[in-house]
Amino acid sequence: MKTNLAVLAGMVFLVMVGSAMAEKPLGDYGFVRGVCYPRAWRNDQATLERELGYAQKVQLNSTRVWLSYREHQKNPEGFIKALQNYVRTAHRLGISTMPVLWNGNGLNPDTLKETFRPEGEAYTKAVVEALKNEEGLLMWDIMNEPFMNDYYNRAPAEEKPKREAEIRDFVRYYIKFVKKLDPVNAVTVGYAFSRELESSADLVDVLSFHDYLGTRQRVENSYRLAEEVSGKYGNKPMINTEMACIARANPYDMALEICTRHKMGWYVFELMIEGYWNEVHGLFYPDGTIRDPSIIAALLGFYRNRDLKTSIKPNPNREGGVTRALQELEAALEGEPSVFGYTKTSTDKILEAAEYCANFLEAAEMVPMYEPPTTKIRFWREQPEKERDRDAIRAFAYELGLTLKKQCRIF
Repeated sequence: MKTNLAVLAGMVFLVMVGSAMAEKPLGDYGFVRGVCYPRAWRNDQATLERELGYAQKVQLNSTRVWLSYREHQKNPEGFIKALQNYVRTAHRLGISTMPVLWNGNGLNPDTLKETFRPEGEAYTKAVVEALKNEEGLLMWDIMNEPFMNDYYNRAPAEEKPKREAEIRDFVRYYIKFVKKLDPVNAVTVGYAFSRELESSADLVDVLSFHDYLGTRQRVENSYRLAEEVSGKYGNKPMINTEMACIARANPYDMALEICTRHKMGWYVFELMIEGYWNEVHGLFYPDGTIRDPSIIAALLGFYRNRDLKTSIKPNPNREGGVTRALQELEAALEGEPSVFGYTKTSTDKILEAAEYCANFLEAAEMVPMYEPPTTKIRFWREQPEKERDRDAIRAFAYELGLTLKKQCRIF
């Protein structure tokens, strides 16, 4: 059991540095600025510190990590050791941890059976006993998205109520079980939708739901429903533990803006651009570069201006720079005529002129930025001159010039 002195120290630390640490259930978790980091505890120490360093750099203060009873079965001692090391490493960097004990996405129906109870309890007890006194523990997430799996969603209509009850009873059982093992730290369940919150709202300390909806109105409705449930159960604190997905029309800046307006803590999905979700989620590439600067801006509370009454369109040719860039590109594409014939311009010179034009287009966001033109320029520059596809480079540069002329309305 943590002492009152430790409680006081934790509260002082929270006030001073703003990191998401808590010694007991709080009435408000609006201070949480988190990120999901599914494979966190499996990383080697160097990778762990580098990637958590990215989170620290953009002022994130908490991580939500997925555990696995199967991994615990394989190597109980190593599993617990790696988990403790993760929580302590993150805490040292000012980042708290929300461990997810069970995952509904990959639900094994056998775990719902009474016969699995001793095995499930042993795993849960091992994790809770190992982490409950760690200063870096924020709260327990008993299960991620309990009803988001084939066992429930593809069940025959007549079977669905039974399976729903099985999953609900499993979740409620482990909420009570964890609370007995750790009566101090907060408990939540990360439901996929706010409409599912009442399934355990009477037992949890914090209401948690996910937002991947595709329009502002739908997202707002989701928050309003969560707030209604909170009010019904004594104004329990709320937190959004997953949001933002390119493939679900749920951009980071929209999701974060709405969540912040509702004064709710959050976790975006996910820290790294890698693995299964790399095409639709993620903040950082392994080398620390980013896919979309607007995501990082939104993490820091800055959102794109979408008001036609106040937004000002950029004018890259205000000082005649675009005109000069186009002249340079035209000269590079024409080649170098001489008395005795025609000399081809080097591809280095064409790429230099192309970059001049590309930087105007990118700075003014006049081209799609999912693959900026300068990425191709870099690709060709990394090749030896003799190995470059000259025709492809000239065609690329030519089209780039036409795009710049069109966007700047130069005739």
